[in-house]
Amino acid sequence: MKISKINLYKVPPRWLFLEMETDEGFTGWGEPVMEGKADTVKAAVEEFIPFLIGKDPRNIEDLWQTMYRGFFYRGGGEVMSAISGIDQALWDIKGQVLGVPIYELLGGSCRDKLKVYSWVGGDRPSDIKNGAKKLYETGCTAIKMNATEELHYIDNFTKIDAVSQRVAAVREEFGYKMDIGVDFHGRVHKPMAKVLAKELEQYHLMFIEEPVLTENIEALREIANHTSTPIATGERMFSRWDFKKILIDGYTDIIQPDLSHAGGISEVKKIASMSEAFDVALAPHCPLGPIALAACVQLDACSPNAFIQEQSLGIHYNKGADLLDYIEDKNTFKFENGFIQIPNGAGLGIKVNKAKVLEAAKIGHNWKNPVWRNYDGTVAEW
Repeated sequence: MKISKINLYKVPPRWLFLEMETDEGFTGWGEPVMEGKADTVKAAVEEFIPFLIGKDPRNIEDLWQTMYRGFFYRGGGEVMSAISGIDQALWDIKGQVLGVPIYELLGGSCRDKLKVYSWVGGDRPSDIKNGAKKLYETGCTAIKMNATEELHYIDNFTKIDAVSQRVAAVREEFGYKMDIGVDFHGRVHKPMAKVLAKELEQYHLMFIEEPVLTENIEALREIANHTSTPIATGERMFSRWDFKKILIDGYTDIIQPDLSHAGGISEVKKIASMSEAFDVALAPHCPLGPIALAACVQLDACSPNAFIQEQSLGIHYNKGADLLDYIEDKNTFKFENGFIQIPNGAGLGIKVNKAKVLEAAKIGHNWKNPVWRNYDGTVAEW
C-alpha cells in the first residue's frame, strides 16, 4: 500500500483538514492547524508531501521520525502541527485497514465512557451563570471559562474581584453538580496570577489553566505555593521534550497537549505515558474541529490518566460552521450526564462529510486572534 495523494482544505470557522489517499482505496483524515496560522501550517504540510507520496502509510513511527528528525531544524508550533495532522491521517488509515478503532492498536480501551467539558462565556467572559444553565440542560456537568480580559503586570483588584464573582455565581447556582475550570489563558502575569489563584481557591475548582505563559513556566513553582487548586498547562508545548522539564519540576498537576499541535496521536501517546509516570493527569486541549476531537477521544480511550476532554461544540469561535457540520453521524459526540461514549468504528471512528468539506473549502477563512492592549496602550496577552 502506498500514499498516492494528500489534499488540504481550509474550512470555516478556522480549521484546516487533511485528506490522505492511498493506491488501495483507503482514505485517512487529519486536522493539521494552528489557530491563526492555517496558511503557515498548510505550507509546512506541503513541504512534507514529497517525502510521503509513495510511502507505506502503515509505517507510522518511521514516517513520524523522518518528518521530525529528517530536517536539521525541527520542532516549533507550525511544523509540529503539520506533523500532527499527517499522523492522525496515518492512524486513521491503519485502523481502517485492520478494521478496528485506533485505541485498539494502542493497547485497547481502558474506560467505558469519557467525561467532557464545554466552554462558556467567550473571550471576554460574560453572562456565565445563564450560559452554564443552558449547558447543564443539555447534559453538561463540567465547564471552563476564561478568567479575565486584559490584565497588566500589576492591575487593580476590581478585575480579580470580577473573576471571583463570576465563579461564585456558578458555584451558588449548581453547588458541586458542575465542575468548573478557569483558564488564565496566559493573560495573567506572575504577580497577579498569585493573587488570582489564591482568591479562587475558595471555590474548589476543577483546575486553573495556563496561569502563566509557557515561556514563564518556572513561575509555576511560586504560584503552586499560593494555591492547592490543581494546575493545568501544556497547550503551547509541542513535543515530549517540551513536557519533560515541567514533569521533572513537578509543579503541574494536569497536562494539556493538543493532538493537532504536539505531534499527533503518536507523540501525545508518549507524552501521556510520561505524565502517568509522574502521577500527572491528562486532559488534551481541543478547541478545534471534529477530526482533532476524534483523535483526542481515541487517545483518551487508552490512556488511564485521561480524566476529561475539552470539546468545542458551540464555542464562541465557531461562527459560520461547527463540528457536526463536517461529519455524517450527528450523534457521534453526543454527551449524556457529562460523558460521551467511546466510538467503536474503524480508525478515527468518524465519517467525514466530504461534500460539505469541499463546499466549505470554497469559502475558506482567514481567522486571526485579536490583538489586545492594556489601559495604558501596551500590548496585552490575548
